[in-house]
Parts: sequence; structure tokens; C-alpha cells
Amino acid sequence: MQIEEQFQRLTPRYPELKGQVAVVTGGAKGIGRGIVLRLAREGMRVVIADKDEESLDLVMDSLQRLDTRVYAFLGDLSSAEVIKKLFEKTIEIFAAVDLLVNNAANLDRFRLLDEHEDILDYQLATNVRGPYLCSAQAAKLMSQADGGNIINISSVGGLRAHWIGFPYDVTKGAVDTMTRAMAIDLAEHNIRVNAIAPGAIRTIRTPPSDNPAVQEMSARIPLQRFGLITEISSVVVFLASPEASYITGQIIYVDGGITSQLAPPGQKL
Repeated sequence: MQIEEQFQRLTPRYPELKGQVAVVTGGAKGIGRGIVLRLAREGMRVVIADKDEESLDLVMDSLQRLDTRVYAFLGDLSSAEVIKKLFEKTIEIFAAVDLLVNNAANLDRFRLLDEHEDILDYQLATNVRGPYLCSAQAAKLMSQADGGNIINISSVGGLRAHWIGFPYDVTKGAVDTMTRAMAIDLAEHNIRVNAIAPGAIRTIRTPPSDNPAVQEMSARIPLQRFGLITEISSVVVFLASPEASYITGQIIYVDGGITSQLAPPGQKL
């Protein structure tokens, strides 16, 4: 099922979000694209930040049918200067930031003894420093208004290590700790900070369900399937809504039960 088809089945649930301004990093593909589509469907005005120009054009085409304003920002968010320009442009166009979703990340994984120092440096810049600086920029603006929401997209790898997991899991563990630290620091400004940690999520790059590798992986998940992008974006809009007004500093695992188990279904330790 194409991602657009998944979202056609959804209706807006949170009228309070309509007209609010969201910034979504890494919003042109995969989970980020799904988050953008859901926020736009809720009537939010969305700034989509990504370094992939072609994918940005494609997601903008998908959003044309929705009655909301969107803006595409092209840039690599491993750069502090680019991040500064992102928020300057957001204020210039929309005059506010109510929600920041830190989704942009480099996903490469290696073994510890492999040569990957360049990837480590880039992931620290993209996966940790980027969300940190984006959050600082957004929080300055939110603290001058009525507060706001920051949602970090983490991973089950922040809690349980992948094999193979370096340096990606290291950066996601940092994101989890950063989420808790920011939540405490920003609470006095009515800014809530939470994270969502996806497990195996079906994207456009995932092979069909009858693919042997997909079937093997699904068998290791308690719910016996991959998650849908809509199941991530639904948690995003809930956390951004007033219904989650007493939730901050939490890591929400959307993983089909992977992080709860000691052994895959049907196996004993």
C-alpha cells in the first residue's frame, strides 16, 4: 500500500492543531514524509526540511490537494548555519513555531572495528547536534509564545542494540537522553519534549510481505508484522495535541513489542 493511500483513510482528529505551525526535519521521505502528510491532514502549516531536492518536490506534489500551507526548505541540517536559516525562514513565512519534529538522521550502521570515523562524525552532526540545535532554535521561539512541542524520532536501537549498530545506536541513545534533559529544562516554558522510537516500519523501500527476509524478520516481532508509517504519525499528532498535555520526557516505543521480549516468539532462552 502506497503511503498516500494509507493517509486517505484517515480523517483529522485534533482540531486544536489546525493552523498551528510545524517544522519537520527529514520530512521528504519515509517516516518523515508520513509525519508531514498527517500534520497537513490535521490542517497544520508545515515547513518540510530536507537535503533531497527531488524528494522534496515529490512530497510537495502530494500535498497540493490538502487545504493547508506548506513550505519546502532545502538544506543539510548537519550545518549550524543551515539550521539558523531554516528557522529564520520559518518565522519570515509563518511567524511562529508550535511543533518541531526532529526526524532527520543518517541511518548507516557498521561494526565497531570497521573503518567508519567519517560516518561517526557525520552522524554526530546530523543525528545529535542537528536535533540539539534545531530544538534550541525552536525553544527560543516557543518560550516567547505560549509554549510548544518538540518530538524527537529515536529508534529501538537507543534502548536495545542492533546487530550491526555502530555508530547509529550510539546517536539514538544520545537522542533519548537529550529528550529527557530537554523536557526537564524546558518545562517551565510550557514546552513539552518527547521521543518516538520506531521498530521495523514498512516504507517504500521495504520489500513485499512475501519476501523471505521480511517474513523472517516479522516472525521475530511479537505482533508478527512490520509497523505502518501511519502508526508513527498518529503518535506524533497525539503527543502534539492537548490530549497529551501531561506527557513530557518520555520515549514512546512503537515497535510491535520488540523491546519487551527476551526471545523471539516461539523460542526459549
